[in-house]
Amino acid sequence: MSSSIETDAVIIGAGPVGLFQVFELGLLEIKAHVIDALPIIGGQCMELYPDKPIYDIPALPVCTGKELTDNLLKQIEPFGAQFHLGQEVSMVTQRPDGRFDIHTSADQHFISKTVFIAAGVGAFQPRLVPLDDIDRFDGTQVFYRVKDPEQFVGKNMVICGGGDSAVDWALYFADKVSQLTLIHRRDDFKAAPKSVSKMRELCDAGKINLKIGQLSGFEVHDGKLSELFVTGIDGAKSSVPCDVMLAFFGLSPKLGPIADWGLDIDRKQITVDTEKFQTSTPGIFAVGDINLYPGKKKLILSGFHEAALAAFAAAAYLSPEKTIQLQYTTTSTKLHKVLGVGNTE
Repeated sequence: MSSSIETDAVIIGAGPVGLFQVFELGLLEIKAHVIDALPIIGGQCMELYPDKPIYDIPALPVCTGKELTDNLLKQIEPFGAQFHLGQEVSMVTQRPDGRFDIHTSADQHFISKTVFIAAGVGAFQPRLVPLDDIDRFDGTQVFYRVKDPEQFVGKNMVICGGGDSAVDWALYFADKVSQLTLIHRRDDFKAAPKSVSKMRELCDAGKINLKIGQLSGFEVHDGKLSELFVTGIDGAKSSVPCDVMLAFFGLSPKLGPIADWGLDIDRKQITVDTEKFQTSTPGIFAVGDINLYPGKKKLILSGFHEAALAAFAAAAYLSPEKTIQLQYTTTSTKLHKVLGVGNTE
């Protein structure tokens, strides 16, 4: 195990609410480390709809998931949060001194005075290829994420899915592989319209072989996946050569290890109060879609509100002897100094 990281706060989840939690804690001079199971910052916004418009963020008539993530990252720059991506928090336990031991799947260990669970609806897991026994090729020929694009160059590639990930990677690999087949269950794609238009141009040019239908089987030769079978919407069956498959059927939320942390849970969500957004364990807070309370609405803006109140509650928890003053970023010279703006002398 790597050496322990000691901190005042650990935020589990690097989606919009987790990022704004960094900001609200930062205003109160509480430093945070952020852990996320995904290999990227931005949570659902970046994984599911990076280029799709969001219309209900205050003062932003419209922005994409990527734009929202980029703006939040810019907003939290003054606070120097450290990110630990591609690892799932596997265990949270309380120490005799009241702090929390936090262990991750990457063998990281944190000792934190407070914990903020901003894990959306849980840890996202890719929806698997719906073919029996094909999982034996996971990580060798069947992939749910692209980590090293170079390993696929020159091969017979099959990409499955109709969203941004599937179409964008099809555009990327069209000129880099021996043959590229894109399979989707219907001739209607959820990817960005410009990307879909470009993909269809490449289909017309013979760079991408588009098949509309469902995966129905596969062939193995010399112990390796060699061929995939597709059943079209008209019932006709066909096959395509396959050295590697990229499967983008979306992500499925799983509560995962959170269920074993001893917190009160109702309907796979963590129950909290509406004053502190604290869980049944003092010092552990839950914000965003992962929590549950009367009147809960799963909106990003609701999560932002929860993050603000949770930050003030955490400040009081960390320093019970102090009175936590509400200050405004518009007028507070102290906050201007924290943010590095204006005249901070």
